[in-house]
Amino acid sequence: MSQKYLYETHLHTKEASACSQSTGEEFVHAYKAAGYTGIIVTDHFFRGNSGIPRELPWEEWVDAFAKGYENAKEAGDKIGLQVFFGWEESYQGNDFLVYGLDKEWLKQHPEIKNVTIEEQYRMVHEAGGMVVHAHPYREAWYVQEIRVFPQWEDGVEVFNASHYGKEEREDGRSMYDVRAIEYAEKNNLPQTGGSDIHSTNLLYGGMAFDRKLEDVQDYIKAVKSREGTPIDYAEIRRKKESEHEK
Repeated sequence: MSQKYLYETHLHTKEASACSQSTGEEFVHAYKAAGYTGIIVTDHFFRGNSGIPRELPWEEWVDAFAKGYENAKEAGDKIGLQVFFGWEESYQGNDFLVYGLDKEWLKQHPEIKNVTIEEQYRMVHEAGGMVVHAHPYREAWYVQEIRVFPQWEDGVEVFNASHYGKEEREDGRSMYDVRAIEYAEKNNLPQTGGSDIHSTNLLYGGMAFDRKLEDVQDYIKAVKSREGTPIDYAEIRRKKESEHEK
């Protein structure tokens, strides 16, 4: 794994996500120290656990929402860590990671905050983006119903590192992720991994590639072409725990 290019794909900053404990800049330094090549900031969007007041005028809301990414990008450019932009939208606990669009696109499409899952998929695709179903089989207090939408997503997050220790099997993998893998394989959907990280206490999830990505569009291309491997966080965490015990 150390010879590959590592990317965190699911990350929430304190600037924009109400549940996050760390800033974009803090994440940049933590992931750089951990040997990652890049991160994708995916703060909670309008229907999710956003920390941005929803009564703001739309353009002001978008500017505030993008601060976590922008602060991370500025810090990443200084120390050599790639930083890409995305977001995570929620539909009553069914969450989707959106990649490939930018702040200006958001400003021009205020209707995105009110669309259905199907409409989201169509809008994102028309603009050249990608939709990944995040942790589709997670069970939590805020998940009203587990639902899947193979026709309205481009990939499935099959390894979510925040699931470590939850409904765990002997190999350390969560049953939430095992079910996601089975679902992705059944529907022939690309598989991704991410940490769903909210603090610099890293969970060591994400994607591993054999080359450095050019930009977020290159990430989309790589995922859709089945290039790259979801990081097996359970294996990494077991190794780190074993090293800590020595």
